[in-house]
Amino acid sequence: QVQLVESGGGLVQPGGSLRLSCAASGPIHSINAMSWYRQTPGKQRDLVAGISKRGTITYADSLKGRFTISRDNAKNTVYLQMNSLEPEDTAVYYCNADILILPNFRRNNYWGKGTLVTVSS
Repeated sequence: QVQLVESGGGLVQPGGSLRLSCAASGPIHSINAMSWYRQTPGKQRDLVAGISKRGTITYADSLKGRFTISRDNAKNTVYLQMNSLEPEDTAVYYCNADILILPNFRRNNYWGKGTLVTVSS
C-alpha cells in the first residue's frame, strides 16, 4: 500500500524557517508530480507549490521568494523549505503525489495525513 508521510512541522517564531519532508513508500514504479498544499480551519485546501518529475516548479504567487520546493527522486521524497515565516502561514501542510503503482502501472493520486505548522511568538 502506497503511503505519503510528512514530517518537519512544528512551532516556529515569525521570521523563522522550517523544512518539511514528504516520503512516499510502497509498491511504487514512478512518481510524476509532487506537491504541497495547505489548509486552515474552514477554508479550502490551497496549492503551495508543485514540482514535476523533471523538475518543473510552480508556486502560489503569494509565496514566491519565501518557499522553495525540491525533490529527491531516488528517495521518493519532496521537500518544502519555508523561510521568513509569517503567522498567516499557520496551517496544516499536506503532501500530494501522482504515482504509478506496481504491479499494473495504474496511476493514482495520493495524499499524506498532513503536518501542522504554527507560526507564533
